[in-house]
Amino acid sequence: MVGNSTFSVIGADVVITGNISAKVDLHIDGRVEGDISCASLVQGESSAIHGAVVAETARLAGTVTGSIDARELVITASARVTGDISYETITIEQGGHVDGQCRHKSNAGHAAASALGNGTSGEDRPALLIAN
Repeated sequence: MVGNSTFSVIGADVVITGNISAKVDLHIDGRVEGDISCASLVQGESSAIHGAVVAETARLAGTVTGSIDARELVITASARVTGDISYETITIEQGGHVDGQCRHKSNAGHAAASALGNGTSGEDRPALLIAN
């Protein structure tokens, strides 16, 4: 990273063994054997990630083996994901492959359950609350 750059690139010829934690956006064309935590992730088609991914936004085009936690997630047609996914918004292009469970992150359900205001533990609250 040079100066005030807010974007880092891991080239196609680079293999990283270990976890990556960055406050900047990452573009990965190489191979990562470890977990990734960053602001925004863009993965190239020839890239491979073997580990968990945590990012505000992620655009995946290569292979990911591991869990993904992203607020906004795009899985392109060339992507192959094996692992569980947690997201707020998701786009899976035709041809994109996901082998794992997808879970929507929603605070609305927790807020609605808290609005019941009965002062008891979460175990007594309904798992699903439907409001008109």
